[in-house]
Amino acid sequence: MEDKKEEKKTIDLHALANEIVGRAYLASRMGLQYGGDRDLYQALGYPVELTYNDFLGRYGRQDIAKAIIDRPVKATWQGKLELVEPEVADDTELEEAWEKLDKKLGIKSKLTRLDKLANIGEYAILLLGFNDVSSPDGFNKPITTSAKKLVYIKPFGQGSAPIMEYESNTKNPRYGLPKFYSINVTDMASGKAVTVNVHYSRVLHVTPDPLESDVKGTPALMAVFNRLMDMDKVVGGDAEMFWRGARPGYQGKVDKDYAMTEATKKDLKEQVTEYENNLRRIFVNEGVDLEALAQQIADPTNHVDVILTLISAVTGIPKRILSGSERGELSSAQDSTEWKDYIKSRREDFAECYIVRPLVDRLIELSVLPLPTSGEADEYVVKWSDLYAMSEKAMVEVGKGRANALREYTYNPIALELVPPNAFLEYFLGLTKEQITLIMKMRDEVISEEELSKTIIDEVKAKSQKTGFGQGQTGNPTGSNTPLKRGVKK
Repeated sequence: MEDKKEEKKTIDLHALANEIVGRAYLASRMGLQYGGDRDLYQALGYPVELTYNDFLGRYGRQDIAKAIIDRPVKATWQGKLELVEPEVADDTELEEAWEKLDKKLGIKSKLTRLDKLANIGEYAILLLGFNDVSSPDGFNKPITTSAKKLVYIKPFGQGSAPIMEYESNTKNPRYGLPKFYSINVTDMASGKAVTVNVHYSRVLHVTPDPLESDVKGTPALMAVFNRLMDMDKVVGGDAEMFWRGARPGYQGKVDKDYAMTEATKKDLKEQVTEYENNLRRIFVNEGVDLEALAQQIADPTNHVDVILTLISAVTGIPKRILSGSERGELSSAQDSTEWKDYIKSRREDFAECYIVRPLVDRLIELSVLPLPTSGEADEYVVKWSDLYAMSEKAMVEVGKGRANALREYTYNPIALELVPPNAFLEYFLGLTKEQITLIMKMRDEVISEEELSKTIIDEVKAKSQKTGFGQGQTGNPTGSNTPLKRGVKK
C-alpha cells in the first residue's frame, strides 16, 4: 500500500515537473529577436513568467484590468436567471424549486463571483456545502446519499483552492482531472485561516478559455498583460510629467558686476526650497535675474487610444464600452449591437455550458432539485434576460416615428391606393404579422363598442321622445308638467 502511494506521488511530481519545464522553456523564448541577441521583454520591462498573483494584483489595482474582467461578467449575469420547461404551461416543480433555492442561497450572485474568479486565473471552483459534513475532515470524502440538503455554496479562486491530487488511474473516466483540492477557508469566529482537503464531488470546477487542458484555461488578462503595463507607463508617466512640468522651473543669471555673499546664497537657497515645497510663490533677491523655463507637457491621448484599441481587439470588448464612454451622445449603435452579440455568445458558449448547466445537473443528480416533468434530467431551458429589449426612451422615439409615418400615410389619399394598410404596417412600420393581427382585432373591437354605444344612445333618444322628455320638458323625465323641487317630498 505504501509503495503504491509513493509511486503515485512520484507520477504526480513528474507531471508537475514536466509542466514547469515546458512553461519555463516557452517563457524563455518570449521577446527574443535577432537570434537571441535582443531580449525585447527585458528591454521593455515585461515579466517573462506570470502567476495568479500577478493577475489578481492587476485586477485589484488597475482600472482597465478590472474593467476587462467585470464588464463582460456583469453584462452576462444581468437580469433574472430562470430554469424553464417550455413544453409545460404551468409552473413546474423544477422551476419553483430553482427560484426558491436561488432566493435562499443567492445562487446568481455567487455564480457571478465564480465567473470573475475563473477569468482572473486559470480556473475557479464552487464549493457545494451539504448537510452531511459535521467537521472539516468530512470534506475529503465523496458525497453520500445522506447529502439531501444544500446548506451553502461558496466560490474560490485558483489562489485559494490549489489542486492537491489528480486522478492517475488511466482506466478511470476522470483520468487527468482533479481528485482533491486544498481550500483555504477563513474561520469567521477565530479569524484564522483553515486549510480543508475537499473531494472533487463537492466541487464545481470552471475553466475559462480552455485549450489543451480541461483543468486549466487561459486567464483573461494573460494576452493583454504587456499592454496593461504600457498603460501604466503612459498614464503614470503623463501624471509625473504634469507634476514636474506644469510648474515652471527657473534658471538664475548673476549680474557680472554683482558679488554674491554667503548670506545672500543661503537666503536664495531657502527661497528655492520653499518654492519647491509649495510654501512660496515669490522670489525676493538682488543681483540675480531669474528666468522661467519652458513648460514641457505632452498629450497622452493618442498613446492611450492605441493601447485601448489593442486591448479591445484581443478581449472583444468595444473600446467605447471598455473606456466607459458608451452612454449618452458618445454611444455607438454598432458598438452596442456588437457588444450584445458578444454577451449573447458568452452566455451560450461559456456561462450556460460551463457554469449553469453543470451546477443544475449536479443538483438534480443529488436530488436537491427535482427532475423535469418529462423525467429526463436535461429537459429544461436556461432563460436569460432579453439583451435586445429597447429602453423606455428608445421605445418612445420609435413610437413617435411610427405615429408620424402613420399620420402622413392616412393624410395622403393616393397612399391608400398604392400601399394596402397591412403592407404599410409590415414593411413601413416594421410590425410583425402577429402584431398586425392583434391591431386589426383591437380595431374591430373598438368599432363594435362604438356601434354598441351608438345603438344604446339611439334607444335612449327614442324612449325620451316617446315620453316627451327632451321636447321642452327639461329636468323632468316623468313627463309631468309639475317641476321637481329639491328637498320637498310630494
